[in-house]
Amino acid sequence: MNKIGITGGIGSGKSLVCQVFERLGVPVFYADQQAKWLYDHDQQVRRQLIQHFGPELYDQKGLKRALLASKIFNNPEALKKVNGIVHPVVREKFLQWCRSYQHLPYVLEEAAILFESGAHEGLDYTILVYAPQEIRIQRVMERDQASRQAVSERMHHQMADEDKMDQADFVIYNDGSQMVIPQILNIHRTFISK
Repeated sequence: MNKIGITGGIGSGKSLVCQVFERLGVPVFYADQQAKWLYDHDQQVRRQLIQHFGPELYDQKGLKRALLASKIFNNPEALKKVNGIVHPVVREKFLQWCRSYQHLPYVLEEAAILFESGAHEGLDYTILVYAPQEIRIQRVMERDQASRQAVSERMHHQMADEDKMDQADFVIYNDGSQMVIPQILNIHRTFISK
């Protein structure tokens, strides 16, 4: 079984692409959703975050996400610490999850920071979903009812798509220049024949 990573910048359409793969019967592990779940439900993650950032990081409802975001925003060391706590646990959950699908030709791991986190190193192949920055900004502004500046700031903290392209094995262009589904089907055929 091949383990395939799929990533893309905010607004690139990677969630839509993952849904198409799921319709084709391909299991998708959503690493970002798993990480969010771990913040509130994994006691080891919670203990380590409290140890590093203090008990005010949590209340009776769980993690105060805005507070954590304020602590890691523009603080590379704090971000590295959080990633060092959460990413190894997500990786282990992914590997456990993969055991259920050994009989399949391939599975996907969707992650926004696949290359930045180093998660791609444990995978067989990677896919980048690409859309130009201006298209992505418009999509996110409409989807999140966010300002251009807010979206641009979020993008600024992500690796440039050009750098991701250099590392990706496959690129799905979601920029209106070609249809997305045939690109997905071509990749799917490649992996089911391996």
